[in-house]
Amino acid sequence: MTQTDKHHRINKVTFAGFLVTLGIVFGDIDVPLYAMSAIVERGRSIPFLHWGTLGCFWTLTLLTTGKYAYLSLRADNNGEGGIFSLYSLIKRYSGSWLVYPAIIGGAFLLADGIITAPISVSSAIEGLRIYSPTIPSVPIVIAILIALFVAQQFGTQLIGKLFGPVMMICFTFIGVIGLMSLAQDFSVLRALNPYYAYQMIVDYPHGFFLLGAVFLCTTGAEALYADMGHVGRGNIRISWAYVKICLLLSYAGQSAWLMSKVGTTLEGAAPFYSIVPPVILPFAIFIATSAAIIASQALISGSFTLVGEAIRLNFWSRQKIFYPTDFRGQLYIPQVNWLLMVGCIFVVLYFRESKNMEAAYGLAVTLTMLMTTVLLTVYLYSRRVPIVLTALITLVFVVIEGAFFIANLEKFPEGGFISIFIGFILFAVMWIWYQGRVVRRSLTVMDDTGAVFKTLTELSNDMTLPQYATHLVYLTSSDSPKDRTGNDSFGSGKNAETGRCLLVSSR
Repeated sequence: MTQTDKHHRINKVTFAGFLVTLGIVFGDIDVPLYAMSAIVERGRSIPFLHWGTLGCFWTLTLLTTGKYAYLSLRADNNGEGGIFSLYSLIKRYSGSWLVYPAIIGGAFLLADGIITAPISVSSAIEGLRIYSPTIPSVPIVIAILIALFVAQQFGTQLIGKLFGPVMMICFTFIGVIGLMSLAQDFSVLRALNPYYAYQMIVDYPHGFFLLGAVFLCTTGAEALYADMGHVGRGNIRISWAYVKICLLLSYAGQSAWLMSKVGTTLEGAAPFYSIVPPVILPFAIFIATSAAIIASQALISGSFTLVGEAIRLNFWSRQKIFYPTDFRGQLYIPQVNWLLMVGCIFVVLYFRESKNMEAAYGLAVTLTMLMTTVLLTVYLYSRRVPIVLTALITLVFVVIEGAFFIANLEKFPEGGFISIFIGFILFAVMWIWYQGRVVRRSLTVMDDTGAVFKTLTELSNDMTLPQYATHLVYLTSSDSPKDRTGNDSFGSGKNAETGRCLLVSSR
């Protein structure tokens, strides 16, 4: 495929691509259930709960739209996206220090992802409490999660074809319901004025820490960039425009309903369910549950992709990878699958309810976003973007994401320590494996195949000689036949495609 063909594929927009993008990319975007619930939980002492609409609007605009949908999607590595692909794209332009933000970002993204499935499914199933307040949601959530992880080994091609239409219905539904609620009080739209954000932070002691709850609306932004290779840049941007409108209508509608409840004690289900007319509430619960399952599937598939890229970059030990279907980009890694399942079940058993999981959710992914910003800065510099503009862009995102990180630190003792602990373990595993590979490469002797290639060919064709599997000769690649240290991986240099080398293994 030529560069022109690749560029066309990345930017091509079709209706089918639009639907697939809704299912694959935006499956783990808040639908929105837990973001507004968290804002209410943490903002009870603030009389202006509709500032949650302000926070969600500007967060989705500056981070999800500005940083990811516009800027990050421009940094494609032969059509692929994600923090590891971004690292692969720019590592040749800087020193080996870039490996650290890449590993940190990947590790904490994977760690925070373990919370995504439990909180998504739990927040949806808890809608049943409208009919039965004492319903035990934990067994139902665990059963759904186990079924999802067991199904991975058989492939999800058939179910995957339904993801797009289901998410199309879901986003349209939450947008329409939000608009119906918003029609009762359009005054909440005043919150779109950024002045009120300043007022909230300055005038109310705990206003700043409300950002920790607001941040939940953009936790799926990293997946937006990571899935570029599956659906293309153009489809993501078009789909995001539609999704953003639906999300903002839902947030505004919930805020309008909350404004009518100021001064009262809120009990029961999430605000989202409260704005749904009772006659269609069962349909709303069904749609939310379906979206939660799709979000969980997006997490699992994204984790497989992330680990697969880590293996390719020598950040992770070699794993057996299966391709259960011919669905583009779908892979299955058994060990990762079962580890994720155990992690998700542990989260459900430990926190039990989605409102408790909100305390652990979002803290780790802020670190991933900050690491992505570091790599994007190097990318802009490598593309000769004016240094002043590069510094300005970096400053804006560091300030925003730094504020979210500080606000999310309040969650650390409430459960955030779990995702941070898991992230540190994953970082240690990746770093130790990477350093081990560096040491191994430093002790590996590379020989030019030119001097021995004729002899090897003759030996290979000589059937009179006994053949033993304990003596293996295979080709690999290196920056130079004389290279004894390497940089990041075999074949990582500019001339790797021309450097044929020989490795001899005997056991």
